[in-house]
Amino acid sequence: MIESQKKPWSQPERCLRRRGRKDGQSDMIERIIFATGNEDKMREIRMILADIGIPIVSMREAGIQAEIVEDGKSFEENAVIKAKTVMKLTGEAVLADDSGLQIDYLDGAPGIYSARFMGESTSYDVKNTALLEKLEGVPDEKRSARFVCAIACALPGGEILTSLGTMEGRIGYAIRGENGFGYDPIFFLPEYGCTSAEISPEKKNELSHRGKALRGMREKLRAVLGEK
Repeated sequence: MIESQKKPWSQPERCLRRRGRKDGQSDMIERIIFATGNEDKMREIRMILADIGIPIVSMREAGIQAEIVEDGKSFEENAVIKAKTVMKLTGEAVLADDSGLQIDYLDGAPGIYSARFMGESTSYDVKNTALLEKLEGVPDEKRSARFVCAIACALPGGEILTSLGTMEGRIGYAIRGENGFGYDPIFFLPEYGCTSAEISPEKKNELSHRGKALRGMREKLRAVLGEK
């Protein structure tokens, strides 16, 4: 069952006009829905897109419940599927992401199945422990890995924007850190000597795959919406 209902938001209200309408009119973008209910992810998103000048709400805050089948073959395809699905339901501008962990020793796994690895309801402590066990005895030089994030934006007029970001590192030897979520506690950043769950949120946003993809999307949105 799918429900859709607009709800108030706490960020300062502002509307942006899209440029380039052939009929001489502009679409008003009153807010952007981000196709997630993950509050940890929304916290990162709001920090990075704070200066976009438009409220960003989660699906839950927008009152939207939707079953989205992510059957794409890449992070970008899945992000576009999510953004287009919610845009068609609401008629509003929608951002969506698909991200995951690629471990070279495991031939890129868990990859696009990162969230579904061992089942979506399985805790990340269990998932992280399982991955560490799979790499038991594997030396540093073969533990290379990266986080990948694709961001897609579906605009009401049918335009689709995409942006990709990556963060390189390797898989550590233990679960460490409290600042991150997901696979952060086992993702080791050699240049900082710690996992991505041990760095500050501000530094993580600077370095992370999602931060890079969001900053790329921010510039594309400014161009399309007429922001300088």
